[in-house]
Amino acid sequence: MDWVPIAWLGALSFGFAVFSLVSGALSGPRRYNRAKAEAYECGIEPTPQPVGGGRFPVKYFLTAMLFILFDIEIIFLYPWAVTFDSLGVFGLVEMVLFVGTVFVAYAYVWRRGGLEWD
Repeated sequence: MDWVPIAWLGALSFGFAVFSLVSGALSGPRRYNRAKAEAYECGIEPTPQPVGGGRFPVKYFLTAMLFILFDIEIIFLYPWAVTFDSLGVFGLVEMVLFVGTVFVAYAYVWRRGGLEWD
């Protein structure tokens, strides 16, 4: 019977989500025009795009991959920080090697100009 509060919270949150979607669909205005169908670019006029969708510079994808790489480093640091006392010197050496490797990668990307937004 320890699961009853969790099931109750899940049912309550599901009910709230369904209620929000249904009430928004029923009470919201249905006035569609050409301006609402266009893309919104931070208050400026949207730039025309070619029919095929156009080409994005590789810089966008490199920035996304770098963000994911360094974000994953932080994810690996959390379990290490939690079990720091029980790992001893071995854990410290392993984390120094890991952070050193990531720092070398960061320095390489920085030196190659991967962090500059032109």
